[in-house]
Amino acid sequence: MFCPECPALPTFLQEAGRLFLWLPTPHTHRKIWQALEAKTEVPVQLLQDLGLVVAIAQGALKKTLETMADILSQEEMRASRALFLAGDRDPCWQDCARVESLLQLFHRTQAELLLEVLQENRLTTYFQPIVRARDPACVVGHEALVRGVDKEGKVIGPGLLFAMAREAQLLYHLDLAARRTAIAAATQHRLQGDLFINFSPTAIYDPAFCLRSTVWAISRAGIPPQRVVFEVNESDRSPDLDHLQRILRFYRQAGFRVALDDLGAGYGSLNLLHQLQPDVIKLDRELIRGVDGDPYKAVIAEKLLELAQKLGITTLAEGIETAGELQWVRDHGVDLVQGFFIARPQPVPLGLRPLG
Repeated sequence: MFCPECPALPTFLQEAGRLFLWLPTPHTHRKIWQALEAKTEVPVQLLQDLGLVVAIAQGALKKTLETMADILSQEEMRASRALFLAGDRDPCWQDCARVESLLQLFHRTQAELLLEVLQENRLTTYFQPIVRARDPACVVGHEALVRGVDKEGKVIGPGLLFAMAREAQLLYHLDLAARRTAIAAATQHRLQGDLFINFSPTAIYDPAFCLRSTVWAISRAGIPPQRVVFEVNESDRSPDLDHLQRILRFYRQAGFRVALDDLGAGYGSLNLLHQLQPDVIKLDRELIRGVDGDPYKAVIAEKLLELAQKLGITTLAEGIETAGELQWVRDHGVDLVQGFFIARPQPVPLGLRPLG
């Protein structure tokens, strides 16, 4: 069930008002001015210091911002500041806290799709099997991967979902709903073996508060905690290491295991091993891609595997797409693998073969 704390659909999209813009360069200022002046139904007023005021008719904010997004780069959108005020009043000092990047305002207007998916419970879970490297027929668990479904029944990928959530400040809501959906789907399919669930550390403010419903849902589903592995993505981890350690400590105290995802994707990989002491490390798919034919990748992967093996950490190579990659990781002692070469994510998990 979707979190009742999630906000309602934004009502400001239907309001008439004025959009105040402060642009970073004369070039950006000129592009917006020319684009909006070409639309005679959009009155534009010049302000000092590369500022503009755009009159917004009722229900026209989203379309106006889409026009700007078509002509500006992401960096220009991010560097531009914006403030939308309903009605015809001028900004006052209390409005300073509401000024945001033009890119963030644009994504908030585009977040209708995400909010509809969340409020109408249109998230679903795909499962990708995780198998023994030396015996790929032996499925030992699954990674739960979130997907959205639009009103036409088309699948919305996680990349778009999380991009909208980050920019629209809805990451907490999506992350929580994705975890709950994964647990519910695993229960529905009577999933056996390990269940790997992704989470975003930046979406968790206080572990004891933000994660208690997840722990309750797992307990209610009757899933043994030791079968659940929570994955933290290295590239999406919180810059506050103490905060991340508190999250992982909370998971471990509840009996769960933790995995460090995408190891090798960032600069801090080696430090993270001793700082977080994960139970499982997942080698980044970019590092694994073509590792059997790339001596540089091979040396890096070998050293990471050597460290993990000496520390007693389970190793998992993700993104296996060829027989050569699978053979290389098998030859170098990787414990578990997943990837398109094994099986693609699918709504119904593959059956598990009992471990002998």
